[in-house]
Amino acid sequence: MKVLIVGSGGREHAIAASAAKSSKVEKMYCAPGNAGIEEFAECVPIGAMEFEKLVAFVKEKSIDLCIVGMDDPLVGGLVDEMEAAGIRTFGPRKNAAILEGSKAFSKDLMKKYHIPTAAYENFTDPDAAIAYLETAKFPIVLKADGLALGKGVLICQNFEEAKEGVRTIMLDKKFGTAGNEMVIEEFMTGREVSVLSFVDGKTIKTMTSAQDHKRAGDGDTGLNTGGMGTFSPSPFYTKEVEEFCSEHIYQATVDAMAAEGREFKGVIFFGLMLTEEGPKVLEYNARFGDPEAQVVLPRMKNDLIEVVEACIDGTLDQVDLQFEDNAAVCVVLASEGYPVSYEKGFPIQGLEEFNKHEGYYCFHAGTKLQDGQIVTNGGRVLGVTAKGKDLKEARANAYAATEWVQFENKYMRHDIGKAIDEV
Repeated sequence: MKVLIVGSGGREHAIAASAAKSSKVEKMYCAPGNAGIEEFAECVPIGAMEFEKLVAFVKEKSIDLCIVGMDDPLVGGLVDEMEAAGIRTFGPRKNAAILEGSKAFSKDLMKKYHIPTAAYENFTDPDAAIAYLETAKFPIVLKADGLALGKGVLICQNFEEAKEGVRTIMLDKKFGTAGNEMVIEEFMTGREVSVLSFVDGKTIKTMTSAQDHKRAGDGDTGLNTGGMGTFSPSPFYTKEVEEFCSEHIYQATVDAMAAEGREFKGVIFFGLMLTEEGPKVLEYNARFGDPEAQVVLPRMKNDLIEVVEACIDGTLDQVDLQFEDNAAVCVVLASEGYPVSYEKGFPIQGLEEFNKHEGYYCFHAGTKLQDGQIVTNGGRVLGVTAKGKDLKEARANAYAATEWVQFENKYMRHDIGKAIDEV
């Protein structure tokens, strides 16, 4: 079959690498793609939000399956457009992608269906938000309602910080229209765990667990980013935690969306906080996490295309989802200055090393081909992933592999997966 992947980051590279293993795939395209994805797919210069062009391209090339990797086109309704044109598409429709597209919606859904989450209030009026904060307990969390590239969350230690946060989100509109509505949420403490899942509208099958590192600097300091690295599985995601989440969170979310007339097909990402009172939902995403996909998909034993088709066809209950009994760690190589300001266009050396070693991957996030040379083209440039028999070995392997790659202003955290030393 012919497959189109929509997106341009490390997540889409991981999807393409996984899909390329399927005997069902004869030709793969990616729009717009990046320099690394070109190893597996023909990249076409169509943006992820150019819906008409994407539909026309799929028709022109007689593409059999479209996989939407990114949040913006999902929330914007690309799946609806593709389905209206008769194209089999993997991902939630617009009315289901709201699970990620609106934090206010997802919080209200959890409250209505008794899915464990932090206490919260929603606000559309900045003055009302500030009045609420005057009597609030600190620290407290402010979240822009809409999509903000993983950066629309502010943790405020006191009233002054929170007041400034309201200004940033709702008045200065730092995150654009995502800040038209805001969620104020109690600050939860505990271990964070990410669990990705495949969903076919009624059945949910969870993947292996992972943990992301959002802050830019070592020791979880600095600004929030789209993710500086991940490890999988999480040693904190015990059998007891999994059983609790299966009963009270995972299936409950799928059933809640169905009850609301918003059947969800695709990937639900559960961001969990393991609190003293038990696991609670921090956030939902309506697609593969990035960089979580870069440690989860390489460990998946199943044919990705078969699982994707089962989600579309409503036959996921017949799939035995399996993962390797090992571990993987991903270290993001970023441009110095990310996520604020950084230079682009620097040549990248050493990428050929990854073809010489089994169990090592280099997923491209912000790269492009320029005059025959792969150069940096973003804040997060590459995701260096390595497997190992356990997390400590995988971590050592991943950091060793970061030394293979060189480019000017290369930056990374040096403590990805350090939490595993405490286990």
